[in-house]
Amino acid sequence: MPKPIIVDCTGERLTAEERALYRDLNPYGFILFGRHTSTPEQVRALVADLWEAVQRPASVFIDQEGGRVARLGAPHWRRPPAAWCFAELAARDPEAAVRAVWLNSRLIAADLTALGITVDCLPVLDLRLPGAHDIIGNRAYGATPEAVVTLARAAAEGLMAGGVLPVAKHIPGHGRAESDSHHELPVVTASLDELRRTDFRPFAELNRLPIAMTAHITYTAIDPDRPATLSPRVINDIIRGEIGFRGVLVSDDLTMKALKGALPDLALETMAAGCDLALLCNASFEDRRAVLETVDDISALSLKAINRYMVPRPAARCAVAELTAELDDLMADVPGYEVA
Repeated sequence: MPKPIIVDCTGERLTAEERALYRDLNPYGFILFGRHTSTPEQVRALVADLWEAVQRPASVFIDQEGGRVARLGAPHWRRPPAAWCFAELAARDPEAAVRAVWLNSRLIAADLTALGITVDCLPVLDLRLPGAHDIIGNRAYGATPEAVVTLARAAAEGLMAGGVLPVAKHIPGHGRAESDSHHELPVVTASLDELRRTDFRPFAELNRLPIAMTAHITYTAIDPDRPATLSPRVINDIIRGEIGFRGVLVSDDLTMKALKGALPDLALETMAAGCDLALLCNASFEDRRAVLETVDDISALSLKAINRYMVPRPAARCAVAELTAELDDLMADVPGYEVA
């Protein structure tokens, strides 16, 4: 039985030590970053190595949002635009924006499936709010729940049409954070009523997406003592309860500085709080080993959710050149968009 951890590796190929570690301790899946992606041939070989190590076609995740969060780029791959480019188009032509978002995600999916990548950490359902830290910023599809839901739904549908699973993030909402959770723990002091009216709504309206990623944020109105990732109250009462999310819940990266403590302990806390899987990115080989040795196998409840929700649709056929030309035409005069 796999361990409920999604890990990366050091470079473009597995080391002998990594191969043995993953063979022996069987992480559920893997995540790729820019340092793992030099050419299509190299990425396909790496994915094959990862699958061989665990003796199954494990889920392979990537952050391919577009803009400043994109692990694949020139010269081998199209670099998608930031989500806010579509918000700019939506301000004057909402219907065109929905189509453009779908096309963009369908093209992302075509790139990913050609490499063996099965899950994209997209769409961002966080709001772009005044006074917040720019860690979300132009990664958001809008400043209102309605705007975000409309475009994020199209993004998820485009990925799924191409055989890639989407990840709603960062549940229950990262948009109003005033600091960057990569570096410190944000504390959100908004009232529960305010959060229900704003941050929670995109996640509630898209609560049937297959996967969601938690926010490393403390919400004082819900649990002043623990960030959402480690909070049974946030996960059970809000994410599973009020928001109604039933899919696979994945933590954000446990190595981010928002979380304090030894990584094996954090992994245990994450599982105890109610996450199904935990991301462990940019950790040392020793830390990866320690976490994988510490955690139990995936629980029966989490495995049931994984088997139900983490099954990609077969990809429909895709005329990449035609879809790219249509997208370029729709986005041609949008600031920040680069025609392929």
